[in-house]
Amino acid sequence: MNPLVPRPIDLPAKVDLGLRADLAFLDDAKIIGAPEDPADLPRWRGKVAEWLIGAYDRTPYDGSHYEVPGREWTQTAYSVALVWLWDDQLYDVETGKFTPEKFVQHGVEDFGGYDAVVLWHAYPVIGIDSRNQFDFYREVPGLKQLVDDLHRLGLKVFFDYNPWDVGTRRAARSDADEFAALVAELGVDGVFLDTLKEGDPAFTKALQRANPAIAFEGESRLPMARIGDHALSWAQWFADTRAPGVLRAHLFERRHMMHHTRRWNRDHSDELQSAWVNGVGMLVWESVFSAWVGWNARDRATLRRMVAAQRAFSEILINGDWIPLTPEVPDKAREHGVFGSRFELADVTFWTLINRDDEDFEGVVLRSEDQVGDWYDVTSGVPITADDDGVQLVVPGRGVAGVVRVGATAGQTCRATARRLGTMSRPHLRDAAFPVAPVVRVPVPEVDGAAAIGPVVQVPAGERSLTVRHRRRETGLYDQAPYVEEWKPLPPRLHDTQTGKREVALSEISVAIREVTNADYAEFLSATGYRPLVANRFLAHWVDGAPAAGTEEQPVTYVDLPDARAYAAWRGGRLPTEDEWQVAAGLEGFTRAEPLVWNLTESEHRDGRSRFCILKGGSWFVAEGSDWYADGGPKAPEVSFKLVLTGGGLDRSESIGFRCAG
Repeated sequence: MNPLVPRPIDLPAKVDLGLRADLAFLDDAKIIGAPEDPADLPRWRGKVAEWLIGAYDRTPYDGSHYEVPGREWTQTAYSVALVWLWDDQLYDVETGKFTPEKFVQHGVEDFGGYDAVVLWHAYPVIGIDSRNQFDFYREVPGLKQLVDDLHRLGLKVFFDYNPWDVGTRRAARSDADEFAALVAELGVDGVFLDTLKEGDPAFTKALQRANPAIAFEGESRLPMARIGDHALSWAQWFADTRAPGVLRAHLFERRHMMHHTRRWNRDHSDELQSAWVNGVGMLVWESVFSAWVGWNARDRATLRRMVAAQRAFSEILINGDWIPLTPEVPDKAREHGVFGSRFELADVTFWTLINRDDEDFEGVVLRSEDQVGDWYDVTSGVPITADDDGVQLVVPGRGVAGVVRVGATAGQTCRATARRLGTMSRPHLRDAAFPVAPVVRVPVPEVDGAAAIGPVVQVPAGERSLTVRHRRRETGLYDQAPYVEEWKPLPPRLHDTQTGKREVALSEISVAIREVTNADYAEFLSATGYRPLVANRFLAHWVDGAPAAGTEEQPVTYVDLPDARAYAAWRGGRLPTEDEWQVAAGLEGFTRAEPLVWNLTESEHRDGRSRFCILKGGSWFVAEGSDWYADGGPKAPEVSFKLVLTGGGLDRSESIGFRCAG
């Protein structure tokens, strides 16, 4: 399998244009592909219409799900952000507070504003200890206020559900009841069904009892039978034809919203163009499980152009007559790579045009028989006119354009909207360079070598070539997204083990032979009165502010990186770096206490959107049942685990401790 090429199952469905062709197989299509020969387009449109009629006959369908009060927003959610709950745009680690205004403003400036947000919360951290996916929501300080603030700022809020979470803490209630309780308590609007094309009916019904208007968004290809109770779906890794095809689920039910995305792409123009001609939305995902995959300037500008017009003319996109690959685009424009859809409702016509080519097309883009009315370019604000030759326009390379004709009988509101958008300048940008945001390692504190950290092993100064192993997962290890431009990473590659070399130059350093114990940490608290910025989960295993009897000499846990750094500084030292820890672990005298816990290291990295540090040594806890879980169990010194850092005290874990260096 070539990872840069779609598999056969991912390719757009090819329509059989024969007279007696069986079209029922299109019921399972992601995209109904367009024909290669433009001469086949009329017959292709007829076959697509024939399939649609047959699909309604084959699929018992009740569209009342889309008429439930409080769920209407799904039909116009054209831009949805998928964001790590602890993204630096949404959470300020220095103050320990959420920053929803900052997050929303970023969305407005870069992407034209979001309609909804998926608050991704647990993966890739879940499995580091016994907490289940619901704990990772339930234990977040201020989460209810964050949801309320996002609502106040005009966004709907999704939580995500991980059906593969079967090996962490089991609750007395079912997953459905656990999630329903969160929905009711926190006022959640939607559920993103991670790894699921559709939700189990028992699960969806339980959540609907908690919130009758709750919306479900499946991942990838939604079955026909579930379009009637899933208001949205995720068009992830949908391959397309050069002349853009039709999104099957949206064609079947125009009120069904889909969100295009290819998460590791550095060029999103294909997905943007498909969304534009189909009248659907986009998923914006800039930091993919701590790997930076920011959008280039051209694609951000394209989305800004799109969403302004989509929101303004949503009624036409949803309820209007839709002609995909409209024949009004002349041959010269089509040969260049210009294609478009036509949507018409109540004497208003909206054309969504794209240019597949890298070069701009300037010339006649539409030959419309109906010349009557006022014409507007609603994506760039450039005045246009229609004459006998047709509509002349510039459709930018790898970009989009939108034309609206407002007829004499159209309402004044629509006319005013078209006029306003037709005078607003939203230029297409040509810069398609990837916006690099390199990971920067937080500076390692200086120490003078006189730290009071107990018995030590001495790491000699010198250059070393260290073997490092890590499980690739979707996080990678450092600052490189693991699957750049790949089509669809699949097991076993998705979770395989990578082995590499790190060339490092180390200064002489002493590393404690054992982890800091509960008794050590109690001494520190007594001497300093230390209190963390956010107390949530701090020393949660202690009883009445002291270690439980019999645990005094066990490694202290339920401490995060700042808690560990504060202790090490009090001792006159610091944490060992990942490399120092690895070298020390191979020296005689280095020990691991029981119960075995991961060791924090002084290897924190930041890229301006996410933070992570490297853990060493493994732990006693192992979450069984899924490859998506964080690693557990004992690990050899060369194994590194990338802990994506959270906030609000959630980094404090029963399976993570530390030792000192100096």
